[in-house]
Amino acid sequence: MSVLIGVGIVTIVTTIYLGRKGWHALHKMVGITPGVLTYQDNNTPLALSSVNWQQLTLNKKHLKVLPDNHLRQLQRIDEKVSSYQSYQKTLQAQNKTPAVTEQHFVLNKMLHTRLPEMLVSHYQLVNINNNELNQQKKAEASDLLQQVLDNIEQRLDRLLEQMATQQLQELRVMKSYINSHDS
Repeated sequence: MSVLIGVGIVTIVTTIYLGRKGWHALHKMVGITPGVLTYQDNNTPLALSSVNWQQLTLNKKHLKVLPDNHLRQLQRIDEKVSSYQSYQKTLQAQNKTPAVTEQHFVLNKMLHTRLPEMLVSHYQLVNINNNELNQQKKAEASDLLQQVLDNIEQRLDRLLEQMATQQLQELRVMKSYINSHDS
């Protein structure tokens, strides 16, 4: 009887050990570390402390009153500005002077001067005493801020599209140059 109990215990321990090893081997094979993967829900509101600004310098106090969709849009804008700035730095590293166009100048002015000013105005308006008239003004201010954010994001998208088109054109020229010397 004790032999059967001993064999049963050894069988259970071996099954658990091999099962665990197999489970870890399966996860390692597909590139997952068990227990490390955390689920990120993109629908949860952004925590202001978790937002890491790469390019924009914005006062966190003014961002506290913004709704989640504005914060997410500001984060997207920041990522696009970061892409644009890295492209500009790449051009400088190649000893090419990046052209400062009117679009670039206006966008830079909007991002670094007008956007912070609008955020300050929005913050001050939201913090004024609550009454029905102010609710209408707050809604209008939120709509105006949304329009400005949309405008900035559209300008950035156009600038990034121009960059991509320019790079594609340079690749075409190089390909044409190389093909012309294949004779």
